[in-house]
Amino acid sequence: MNTTASRKLKQGETWPRKVTVGRVIVSVYRRKTPLGNFAYMVANYAGEKRRFDSHATEAEALDAAGKLARQLSARDVIGASMTKEQSVEYANAVQSLQPLGITLSAAVAAIVEAVKLTGDLPGVAAAARFYKARHKTITPKRVAEVVAELLALKKSRGGAERYVSDLSFRLDKFAEKFPCNISSVQTSDIQAWLDGLKLSSQSYANNRRVAHLLFEFAVARGYCLDNPALKVERPKIRNGEVKIFTPDEARRLLASATEDFLPCLAVGLFAGLRSAELERLEWQDIDLQQGHIVVGADKAKTASRRIVPVAENLAEWLKPYAERTGAIWPHGRDWFHKCQLATARATEVKADPDSGVAAQKPVKWKANGCRHSFASYSFALCADAGRVAGYCGNSPSVIHRHYKQLCTPADAQKFFNLKPAQSVNVLPLAATAN
Repeated sequence: MNTTASRKLKQGETWPRKVTVGRVIVSVYRRKTPLGNFAYMVANYAGEKRRFDSHATEAEALDAAGKLARQLSARDVIGASMTKEQSVEYANAVQSLQPLGITLSAAVAAIVEAVKLTGDLPGVAAAARFYKARHKTITPKRVAEVVAELLALKKSRGGAERYVSDLSFRLDKFAEKFPCNISSVQTSDIQAWLDGLKLSSQSYANNRRVAHLLFEFAVARGYCLDNPALKVERPKIRNGEVKIFTPDEARRLLASATEDFLPCLAVGLFAGLRSAELERLEWQDIDLQQGHIVVGADKAKTASRRIVPVAENLAEWLKPYAERTGAIWPHGRDWFHKCQLATARATEVKADPDSGVAAQKPVKWKANGCRHSFASYSFALCADAGRVAGYCGNSPSVIHRHYKQLCTPADAQKFFNLKPAQSVNVLPLAATAN
């Protein structure tokens, strides 16, 4: 190729100067400035429109023109050597980019930079989708507002009272912990909250479940971009976590319970009702004359009515309360669980050397320990999984899987022989409140 770069102006040669490489000609212009000196400009046609690149000296301008000419000539060579398929591909690329107002060279430059950042071409698309998701418009909404909206929706759609009550209990605590916009809550925040509660694996899973439900609800309504609860650790719930109270532990708990909490404790131990069922149970559901407790469908976890017999010792524990009406547990859910722990702590015995009393550590409260104890001791006595399952409101397979061989018949006899040391006159709840 014939290349003309910086050279002296031949006699008779005028401006603009021409720099030629192959079939490409680049012009260099000279203009006089207001200060009386000259400026040199290279006509650049590399883009869609012509532009002039200024240079301080003629030599610099000619050198730049030579480089530009070589670049443009190389493009011509590449274009001349393109196959038919390559030409079609080029035309399609240009046509696809035209509605976006992006040139092919600009698109290629962006792709090259993106691939360098992501490592491969599929990563570019994934990064683009992530960018779009993180930059879509959301409606700011505080956690408490979203919780209230979710609970209202569940109620309006006929959600069971016990289910909505459980949601409200867990989500209200979540909203209290996070008084902020729901979109700002991250996975690490939820993880730290759950870890700090120090729950059993089942309770951990229950709280994780309702947090997941809340964020799914928020995402669907545009209050946050994604569901951070998805990546929160999932606990392993093992069947071997069933723990029961020994007869001696049950005796100490009954002896330490407060007047209001004692009926709930006794019914939990000797009739196997769940905590949530105890919180909804009313005195009219307990028939001491007929010797049974009716757990209505509106009170049972499984929404199925069942009848549980009142054991002889349970009748003795409930006899002083026979005149009471209304809810067996008239206080809130929080206080119910606090009473469980307080009762366990109250079983501690301090050593008294003068009277010969030995120290005893407090009974450790066991999650669902009352229900587990009833099922285990009942199965040990009758060896009938179907009967016990009917009392507990679950299936015979659950009884076999969880409660078989957890205790001996002798321990079961001791358990169901636990009775009050002496009769205690207990006034109706309305009267004790005055």
